[in-house]
Amino acid sequence: MKKFISAAIALLPLAAFAQDGAYIIKGKVGSFNAPAKMYLEYQVKDKVIKDSVVMKDGQFQFKGTTGDVPAVAYLVLNEKGDGLKFKDYKSIYVEKGEINVNGSGKLADATVDGPKANQDNVKYEAMTKAFDADQDALDAKIKAETPEQKTSEAYQREISAAQKVIDDKQMNANKVFAQQNPGSYISMMALEMYSAYGADYADIAPLYEALAPEIKGTEQGKEFGARLPKLKAVALGEMAPLFTEADTAGKMVSLQSFRGKYVLVDFWASWCGPCRRENPNVVKAFNEYKDKNFAILGVSLDRENGKQKWLDAIHKDKLTWTQVSDLHFWKSKEADLYAVRGIPANFLIDPNGKIIAKSLHGFELEDKLAEIFGKAEPASGSK
Repeated sequence: MKKFISAAIALLPLAAFAQDGAYIIKGKVGSFNAPAKMYLEYQVKDKVIKDSVVMKDGQFQFKGTTGDVPAVAYLVLNEKGDGLKFKDYKSIYVEKGEINVNGSGKLADATVDGPKANQDNVKYEAMTKAFDADQDALDAKIKAETPEQKTSEAYQREISAAQKVIDDKQMNANKVFAQQNPGSYISMMALEMYSAYGADYADIAPLYEALAPEIKGTEQGKEFGARLPKLKAVALGEMAPLFTEADTAGKMVSLQSFRGKYVLVDFWASWCGPCRRENPNVVKAFNEYKDKNFAILGVSLDRENGKQKWLDAIHKDKLTWTQVSDLHFWKSKEADLYAVRGIPANFLIDPNGKIIAKSLHGFELEDKLAEIFGKAEPASGSK
């Protein structure tokens, strides 16, 4: 699941755990020699752990210590040995025991064998492999089209609909895996993915409750359980939690001040590629409905040292609505309040303050507003 896994590195920092068990990761991929290197990267809380070894006749080995809870990790092969670059990589889990990775060509195609988490991850990847192929096919179709074709709204709607089909299948795969494997730590990760990309509390809570006690008892399981009340608070039909935050000029802006309007609370960041690609859709919807009792409140997850990049992105992407941020990255108070673990994310709130829709991407926002207000006439200068 390329789309979700690539985002998960940033979105789902792992829980801390005691370092009390030994692991060995070894294998052979092709017949690479120096300067080729194999890199290992994984994250524990806010600490990113990296290691690398020079390959000899395709062989490599890493040794270290870990705890009872597996940690999602990435092996990355770089033939030039000039740094960790995610071109040929493999997702594994660092866990107690020996993990073997072997392949004759690309690392991405290598087989993985090891203790339970890695065995379950092989099952998970087999379930989602078809969706990776679907995504590759759609990406190839987009790349092959001419610039003129890409400007057509009919074409854009076709691509948006195709992407949604893939995304929905990916989302459902996470749900099904968690349902079928309640005793697997990979199910905890699948549930994180399912939650991060817009599933509602009514669907998430039963999946969590069905997990085995030993999975819910892990640090990450406990953290997810503690997050459930926040997910419930931002479920469809609930009153949107209120907050007050500083705008780009330092002036405090409250969500309460938008009461009486339909308002989209839009979580994004200047460093988030998917957010920046989504912004033109949000801009188009805003320009078409801003005079019909519709507003947007942007909430950025930019870093403390990234304010200028935030301001530059607002200007470059033509985001003319109110923007706020505490510049605390993933520790954003508003993201925590709304249980946001993946961006872009948004919540559509009605004039009474009730959440009536969420995770509206592509043409979904425009179509939802058309349902509320009626089809808008194209805004001046829009296509």
